[in-house]
Amino acid sequence: MVSRLSLKSLAWVIRRPGFWLLAVLFLAISVPHYDETLHPPFVNRIFEYLDMDRHAFERILYIVPITLSGFFFGHRGAYIASAIALGCMIPRAVMISPSTGDALFESGAIFLVGNLVGFAFASLQKERKRRMQLDALNQTSLIVSQSLELDPILNRSIDSVVSVMKVDVAQVFLVDENAGDLVLAAYRGVSREFAQGVDRLKIGEGLNGSVAQTGEPTYVRNASTDPRLTRTVLQEDRIGSMLIVPLKSKEKVMGTLCVSMRGYREFSQDEVDLLTNIGNQIGVAVDNARLYQQQKEFTEQLRASEERYRELFENAHDAIWLHDLDHNISAANNSCVGLTGYTVEELRKTPARHLISNNSRASVEAIEDPSNQNVATGHLLEVVLVKKDGSEAYVQLSTNPIFSNGMLMAFQHIARDITQEKKMRENEQFYLQQVTIAQEEERKRIARELHDDTTQELIVLSRELDELYSKANNLSEDDKSRLNKLWHQTNSIIAGVRRLSQDLRPATLDRLGLLPSLEWIAANLKEHSGINVHVVSNGDQRRLASEQELVLFRIVQEALSNVWRHSGATTVEITVEFKATEIKITIQDNGQGFSVPDGMGDLAKEGKLGLAGMQERAKLLGGSVTVNSKPGKGTVVVVEAMV
Repeated sequence: MVSRLSLKSLAWVIRRPGFWLLAVLFLAISVPHYDETLHPPFVNRIFEYLDMDRHAFERILYIVPITLSGFFFGHRGAYIASAIALGCMIPRAVMISPSTGDALFESGAIFLVGNLVGFAFASLQKERKRRMQLDALNQTSLIVSQSLELDPILNRSIDSVVSVMKVDVAQVFLVDENAGDLVLAAYRGVSREFAQGVDRLKIGEGLNGSVAQTGEPTYVRNASTDPRLTRTVLQEDRIGSMLIVPLKSKEKVMGTLCVSMRGYREFSQDEVDLLTNIGNQIGVAVDNARLYQQQKEFTEQLRASEERYRELFENAHDAIWLHDLDHNISAANNSCVGLTGYTVEELRKTPARHLISNNSRASVEAIEDPSNQNVATGHLLEVVLVKKDGSEAYVQLSTNPIFSNGMLMAFQHIARDITQEKKMRENEQFYLQQVTIAQEEERKRIARELHDDTTQELIVLSRELDELYSKANNLSEDDKSRLNKLWHQTNSIIAGVRRLSQDLRPATLDRLGLLPSLEWIAANLKEHSGINVHVVSNGDQRRLASEQELVLFRIVQEALSNVWRHSGATTVEITVEFKATEIKITIQDNGQGFSVPDGMGDLAKEGKLGLAGMQERAKLLGGSVTVNSKPGKGTVVVVEAMV
């Protein structure tokens, strides 16, 4: 292989025109230097006149081919030409020259001067190469700084590499991190078929894959015969010497830069360093281009997201406005314009607090207070909104804080007009109250009729049966027994009617109030079911409005009825807590419990009509009923209402 490459190098030298010019010059100087007959007499007379040795002058003439060798073949050419000149001069100096010492001295001086010429050419070549490298690096730096788009960077860079490195083929591979592959991104000097044959390589595959894996430059004398070769297109395209360097950015391999020849070329260390530096510049440019592309894509996505938000914002059914911490409105949608009656420009000049009525303003400002720990996304309030014409609308207001770098900057409000819904709820509440009042009045009427009419008539019947029994001496024992049995049945019916009358409308509730009525119903349940019921009160006991006491009594009555019929409990505790503006009643049993639905609205669907009725009654007082229960863990019913 070495001899073959040496022969190729020699053939390359012989093909150069400068080689034959130098050969002619050496012959033109050397032949007359040995053959005296080739000098005309007048030439000898000129040297005699000048008092100069002709052979010394001829030795000086060897400086000419030595210098030309430096121009044609660099410092190595000058060194070789100096050695050839010395070889041409030594035989005459030793064997022919009458002044051997002077001739040897002159020959040595010419050889030394020739080497100095070679050294000068070496220094000049080194300086020229350094400048070329700097120019190449500056050119590459200029190219990669002109754009942040990846394709222009790669195409201009690879053109510069081909020009600077004087190579036949150049390729740039980039790492695809998602697939773990090397992808051919740009190429020069090969066909499209060649490019398709190496368009994608695995990291570690082949020569480029190996460089991408190790991050170290690689030089290959003949890529076509390298054992690491995995693609036959290199052999088909007769690729010879190859130099591959990594593209790096922040010590991360971004890809590879490969230059190659269709023949032999030994790249110097300076060329390796130059290509490595170019590769690093391209690697940084690729990294910046990818970051720019990512930022560009993110910006486009953000812009698209903003456009979608703007479209949703403008076309939202609910009214939306944004204001800063000083209540200056910065944006409002069409629904906000329709709801408030202001134009967008008028809203921007109207403080946001003026849209909220005085009665609702305090609750909204409390939510917007930056020092308030309750500032949270989606906080809901039911407030009264004041329109431009002074009219009012009930809205459900959702408050969303807007932060920037962790600091509260603004608020977004979403208002849904619930004026009609509120009126419907108020009407529904009114009708429910009226139905409840009608039910209670009917209960009261039936209870009074049972007490005043039915019970009294049954009492009269009982007394007549008793009197008949006391006067029935002529009756048989069987008839007396039947008469006595009728008397007991009548008395039992009287007790049942009285209990029914009490259940329909306990007189204790009207005369003594809620707490005694709860104690009465607890004692009554214990008497008839055997369940131990305890009533405990906390706070300042007081009478409530008759309607409130009646609703609360019915809720507790229904809860105890559920305990009696379904729970299997042996103990129930009723706790009544009187507070300044509300009352809380807790009914807790040790029964078998049940699975509570996710929402109280599902109680009716699951057939738990008693619990659903309790919830509806609590709403009449603006209160609520909460049920906590698990199978085998008992049940706790909590009633809370404003009083």
